[in-house]
Amino acid sequence: MSDRDLLTLMQWLSPAFPVGGYAYSHGLEAAIVAGELRTGAEIEGWLRDILRFGSGHLDACLLAQALHPAADHAALTDLARALAASAERAEETEAQGGAFTRATNALLAADHPPAPLPVAVGRAAAGLALAPERVVAMYLHAFFSNLIQGAVRFVPLGQTEGQRILQALHADIETVAAAAVAAPQHLHSSAFGADMAAMRHEDLEVRIFKT
Repeated sequence: MSDRDLLTLMQWLSPAFPVGGYAYSHGLEAAIVAGELRTGAEIEGWLRDILRFGSGHLDACLLAQALHPAADHAALTDLARALAASAERAEETEAQGGAFTRATNALLAADHPPAPLPVAVGRAAAGLALAPERVVAMYLHAFFSNLIQGAVRFVPLGQTEGQRILQALHADIETVAAAAVAAPQHLHSSAFGADMAAMRHEDLEVRIFKT
């Protein structure tokens, strides 16, 4: 493993990288407004279900496929779009993936077309000397760290409580990443409550987040 490649991936997944992840709550805002999520324990359970059974698992599998040397990124782009459970989920992954692609194209002197976020990250990270499990785990860590920061601001939760939740998800992140790399074709999603919250968010009259 190259330390430089690890630093590159950390840069790409950093909140400072210009993908605008802070603007998206992944439907979390709608669930909070509805009073379904009021405590740290409820947020933790909600996010764990997304990670293990919902879009976290789907993103991990798509990313693992995109990292493969023989990956068909155009086909994976179509698949990722088809798997988006709602209009806002599609917007979220497309907008962030497009921004990620523009930034990495500029840094790598590449000319890749826009792609949903897990496909875009996998396509760029395929050239790094990093184990796929590590790439997927770091992607998931960044994904859920962003959602937790949204909960810290909007529930609100204390910063320490937010970090406790993130730490509590580490073992699940490791498990999901390893499973996705071992069986990237096992695409499934059953986090229906989270998907429906994302759909309800489309009709919120006052919104802080885009999704």
